[in-house]
Amino acid sequence: MEYLMEDETIDDLQLKGLKLIQKKDAFRFGIDAVLLANFAKVKKGMRVIDLCTGTGIIPFVISGKTQASNITGIEIQEEFVEMAKRSVTINSMEDRIDFLHGDLKDIKLMKTLEKAHVVTVNPPYKLGGAGILNPKDKTAIARHEVCCSLEDVILASRAILRDNGRLYMVHRPERLADILCLMRKHKIEPKVIRMVHPNSKKPPNIVLVEGQRDGGSFLKWEAPLYVYNNEGEFSEEINRIYGRDK
Repeated sequence: MEYLMEDETIDDLQLKGLKLIQKKDAFRFGIDAVLLANFAKVKKGMRVIDLCTGTGIIPFVISGKTQASNITGIEIQEEFVEMAKRSVTINSMEDRIDFLHGDLKDIKLMKTLEKAHVVTVNPPYKLGGAGILNPKDKTAIARHEVCCSLEDVILASRAILRDNGRLYMVHRPERLADILCLMRKHKIEPKVIRMVHPNSKKPPNIVLVEGQRDGGSFLKWEAPLYVYNNEGEFSEEINRIYGRDK
C-alpha cells in the first residue's frame, strides 16, 4: 500500500471504518487515549485541539464519535505528524482533521491558532529525568516529560481555549495534586474527576480530569470506571466505549 512504510502497520479502529497508521515497534496508543476521547464532551460544530497527539488516535476517535466541525492535532515529533497526515488521507478526512508539527511550549504559535471549544491531552506521565536513557527516543518523549512539563501543557491549553472552553486530560492518579494545583494556578478550574480502576478490587491507575477556562469553583466526582469485571472480562462500560456492546 502506497501510504504504508515497511516498519508501519495500519490498524482498524473498529469505529465507522476508521484506520490509523502506527509504527510496529514504537509507542502505540493504549486504552488511555480511547478513554480520554470518550470522556471529552464534544458537541456538534465544536472545534477541538488535541495536544501531544502522537499519531493522531484521539482526533480520529473524536471524529468518529462526535460531530465536531474541526479537529487539530499538535505534535512535536515530525515523524508522527507525517504518519498522522497519511492517516487523514486514507480515511478521506481532510475536511475535518488536520495535524500541525509544533512545540506546545511556543505560546506565540499557540496564540496564532483558531481558538478551541475543547482541548484534549494525553501528556507524558513521568517526570523528566525519571530513568531516561536516551532523550531522543520516541517512546521516552511520549512517556516522560522530556519535551514538555505538565505546566507547559496547561499553559498551552489556556492559550488556545476559548472563554469558558474545556480542557480534558488523562493522567496518573499520583499526579492529581499537581494537575489540580497547576490548573487553578493558570485559571483553568477543575470541574470533573473520574478515576479508572483495573477492577473493583484494585486502586485506580488512570485519572480523567475536566477543567474550564475561567470557570467558577465547583468540583464533581464521577462514579469510578472499572476496566474489567470480577470475572476478568471487560466491563460493560468498556465494551460500550469500544463499540462492542450488543
